[in-house]
Amino acid sequence: MENPQIAPAAAKAEGGSFTAFLLKLIVFVLLLRSFVFAPFSIPSESMLPRLMIGDYLIVAKWPYGFTHYSIPFSPPLWSGRIFGRDPARGDVVVFKAPPHQHQDYIKRVIGLPGDLIEVKGGQVFINGKAVPKTRIADFVEPLTDNSACKKMDVAQFRETASDGSVRCRYPRYRETLPNGKSYEVLDLGTVPMDNTEVYSVPAGHVFLMGDNRDRSADSRFPAVEGAGIGIVPTENIVGRAWFSVFSTDGSAQWLKPWTWFGAARWNRIGKGF
Repeated sequence: MENPQIAPAAAKAEGGSFTAFLLKLIVFVLLLRSFVFAPFSIPSESMLPRLMIGDYLIVAKWPYGFTHYSIPFSPPLWSGRIFGRDPARGDVVVFKAPPHQHQDYIKRVIGLPGDLIEVKGGQVFINGKAVPKTRIADFVEPLTDNSACKKMDVAQFRETASDGSVRCRYPRYRETLPNGKSYEVLDLGTVPMDNTEVYSVPAGHVFLMGDNRDRSADSRFPAVEGAGIGIVPTENIVGRAWFSVFSTDGSAQWLKPWTWFGAARWNRIGKGF
């Protein structure tokens, strides 16, 4: 027969063990999320064609060291960067967007400390030298709920294929930075920021641009909430884009799991940077 005094003690011990396990799990997840990797989703078209609306990726936290922005909710535990190093030109980074540092943005590193950056006629110049920009085949994607050309202000990039399907077609180019890093960009036409002033990148800062040049609020614009980010302090960098883990065209309904498979862009899963 069970001793009635032992049963509550055993239950209390089990409850204490479970609480300790949960606390350890929370600490482990927090450390992993803060210093190893974190998930990130793409809400806009500013990094087309490499990143599409509906992409989900993993961000590596360790490549540039750690700041208080590395930790969820960014508690001001310290200033500066621990084990810090500057990103390389062409890296795709996630960062806390100036001026308020509340939102995570993702852009490509174009200019490093000491650089002079200018855009003339839609072409990037670094320290007075043009970044080679070569026209390549158009970027084409099916029209879905997550397509950028679904918006009316870029509806001119829609077309109807011979089979009757509607798709988006954008002019695409390849840029090659001085360090040899090559990537694709979109140039949708002539816009005011195709010609800019000369920007001088201060120490401890980077100049960031979106690959979809005419649809990106980036370092070409002053740091105004929702309108530009200015030249970004390296302390704001959270991590480097690592690889894609999922992508959806937007047609799935989360309460209907059987729709997830048809909505997945399987060819985008596992793509690295």
